[in-house]
Amino acid sequence: MKESTKQNWETFWDQKADTKEVYANTDRIRRNLARNMDLRGKRILEVGAGTGRDSFYMAQDGAELVLLDYSMNSLKIIRRLLPNTDHISAVGGDAFALPFPDGSFDAVFHQGLLEHFRETDARRLLEENVRVLTPGGLLVVDVPQRWHIYTVIKHALIALNSWFAGWEREFSVAELRKLLRELGMQPVDAYGEWMYPSLFYRTFREALYKVGLKLPLYPKLIPPVSRLREKIRTGMDGSPVKLNTSLSIGVIARK
Repeated sequence: MKESTKQNWETFWDQKADTKEVYANTDRIRRNLARNMDLRGKRILEVGAGTGRDSFYMAQDGAELVLLDYSMNSLKIIRRLLPNTDHISAVGGDAFALPFPDGSFDAVFHQGLLEHFRETDARRLLEENVRVLTPGGLLVVDVPQRWHIYTVIKHALIALNSWFAGWEREFSVAELRKLLRELGMQPVDAYGEWMYPSLFYRTFREALYKVGLKLPLYPKLIPPVSRLREKIRTGMDGSPVKLNTSLSIGVIARK
């Protein structure tokens, strides 16, 4: 049975040590969490932090961030990129046995993590998230959305043993909400994020890169086109259309 292993991630972060070649997740965790919580003075945990850049955004809002990952190559990247602030720290640890007491954090989040675990382990991981949350704290679970062409491509690559993470699944918003309710959490918000740059551009860029040609990480669009795209993206926030066509979705739930 295929699985996502620690070695998959050590290899991935070794190859992606140059973070200028790794797509950022913009500031979607910050934007959506801040809509439901004043971040100033809050203690927030990122589980499976990767490069840690999702958390860096929130340090600007006066939050205290703890970044946890089990990959040493990930932690090396985080420590190299850490802003000059006392508000962020990096910790090596196990997501299934978080090295923190009960009720340690006002918010916990992870992006690109839960989908790498099958149902039993995914539930165990979320139970640990809930354990370290304060009463009334928020959990943000950000995962790939099921109904997307990316899902088809991903599973084809998994079948060919060519997927960078070894194995991965995906979720619908309804499925994620149901899972969190079963753990005693109350969903309070949901969001979707369309892929930018597009899947076509990323695939085309990767194919050219393999033959020695390098396109910019982000295509340069003329300003009116960029403004129009941004207006459409933000105008559709929270709509069923966007939630069911986005590459990534997130559900925010309260303990």
